[in-house]
Amino acid sequence: MIAVIDYGAGNLRSIVNGLRKVGAEAEVVAEPDGLRNADAVVLPGVGSFGEAMVKLSEFKPAVKEFVDSGRPFLGLCLGIQVIFDSSEESPGAEGLGLFRGTCMRFTGDMKIPHMGWNTIKKVSYSPLLEGIGQGEQFYFVHSYYAVPEKESIVSAKTEYGVEFPSVITRDNIHATQFHPEKSGDQGLKVLENYVKLVKR
Repeated sequence: MIAVIDYGAGNLRSIVNGLRKVGAEAEVVAEPDGLRNADAVVLPGVGSFGEAMVKLSEFKPAVKEFVDSGRPFLGLCLGIQVIFDSSEESPGAEGLGLFRGTCMRFTGDMKIPHMGWNTIKKVSYSPLLEGIGQGEQFYFVHSYYAVPEKESIVSAKTEYGVEFPSVITRDNIHATQFHPEKSGDQGLKVLENYVKLVKR
């Protein structure tokens, strides 16, 4: 069973539907204990870093325990940001700290938020991207982007004024800045790849 964390922010129904469409057993989990017996976890996210972490505070120990167990973890959209230490969006708010790094706001003449379809550039292997070609398009909605301390965790990048990580993979931790559940067939392929990873 894949546990989809419900902390009051996320496209839960569309994510669960997407996972089920590619053959997964997925359930929404609103309590930290719901992670204990899960085979995998998905952390979706919509909204601000600080508000998300207030709601996620009770999940924080359970998420770290789950990740330490070696089972697959997938963060989506805001879920890629909260796995880091902090964000410019919410000074003083502590992220999950699964990786060292912070999140920065887009600057310059581009429209913010970055919203709509954009391409990814694969830079290293990720099981999430198996069967997905270079330059495929995915759907984004965000004003902040992750700045990891270690570049080696980045599997794909996207350009919007700056190059930012759009896919992160390290061991059992995976995350995408785009919304796979809103990204058509390619997004479903990402979810399918995650489900295959869970079943291995």
